[in-house]
Amino acid sequence: METKKGSNDRLKISKFKLDALLDITLSINANLPVEELLAKYESILRNNLGIGKILIFMYSQTWECLLNAGFSRDLEKIDVETELSGFGEISYVSSDMGFEGVDIIVPVFNNNVHVAYVFIGDIEEEGEGMSPVLKHLNFIQTISSIIIVAIENIRLFKESLRQEALKKELELASRVQKMLIPDNRHMPKNPKILVTGFYYPHFEVGGDYYDCIRLSDTKTGFCIADVSGKGISAAILMSNFQASARSLFTADIDLEALVRKLNKIVVTNASGEKFITFFVARYDHETRILEYVNAAHNAPVLYRTSTGEIIHLATTCVGIGMLDEIPSVNKAEMRIDGHSKIVCYTDGLSELKYDDGSDIGTKEIIKHISNKKPVEHNIQEMIKHLGIPDTNPYLFDDVSIIAAEIMA
Repeated sequence: METKKGSNDRLKISKFKLDALLDITLSINANLPVEELLAKYESILRNNLGIGKILIFMYSQTWECLLNAGFSRDLEKIDVETELSGFGEISYVSSDMGFEGVDIIVPVFNNNVHVAYVFIGDIEEEGEGMSPVLKHLNFIQTISSIIIVAIENIRLFKESLRQEALKKELELASRVQKMLIPDNRHMPKNPKILVTGFYYPHFEVGGDYYDCIRLSDTKTGFCIADVSGKGISAAILMSNFQASARSLFTADIDLEALVRKLNKIVVTNASGEKFITFFVARYDHETRILEYVNAAHNAPVLYRTSTGEIIHLATTCVGIGMLDEIPSVNKAEMRIDGHSKIVCYTDGLSELKYDDGSDIGTKEIIKHISNKKPVEHNIQEMIKHLGIPDTNPYLFDDVSIIAAEIMA
């Protein structure tokens, strides 16, 4: 027959476990930081259960040591995937296993998946408190599971807040960047020249840029650029480049000087980590002279309506920011006689694929502008034909186009 003392001991143990679980649960509900949750957990195991050493490996994207109370730092270096994967249940550790000082390994699961391993050492078999520990291993496993899941939930919650903040920042950056791209309603549309554009960033922010500037009563400037790489850093560099280009591009500046000045700015701002391909042109309505520099950008396509001639405005120097000093900048000039169309684009367009896997290059541009229809109509028809942005399965980059129609 059970003694009164044994019954009291069992009640005492049960009350301790319930109180411990309640304390941990209330602490989790109170949104205590991870450090305080671990401190409570460690106190329960060390002060109440007489456990001298505790180490926790937790999986959170990767395996990492979450807590080490008393064990050698060398234990933190073990390869969890290979050395602990075989521990599917609470296991006693022998000295020949190579886990120095570890008496027991307690695996922790969540939805039948290993999420942690708890190492226990220096057990007080007959000391004060709730010993012997061996009777409480299932409790240790339970409370460890509660703590680990709570800590992972805290991490996921913080990550969701970070992602939401980043999303809002990207949305703001996207709105700001789109403000830097000229609206077609404000592009030149007069008896001398008509300019239109199309801009589609593959992500919230992009590394493409184009612009059109009325430089004087007789001169119009237009340009297109593409930053190497993607993401926030590319977008920031491009925004800075846009501001610099706008401030430097005038009716009188020599295009060679413009490119060299922009190169210095990009080299300083990008520290050699990124470069920009850049095409810049200036058209004089009176002389009908088009002058341009192509700094390693995709060659724009010029179509002469009267003759059907196609001309590619090829590279004349290296990209902006590729070198500290550009060795040579070759400005090109041509006279535009009669009605002509010029289409500038980024590689997000030219590297789209046909179904056979080949790049479309400039084939679609040539096909769609080789007529007497307005270039604005040509671009709209080409974008629709290529399924940009909704139905083209090969769209993996920003797509930017700026097209100029020079009247007869």
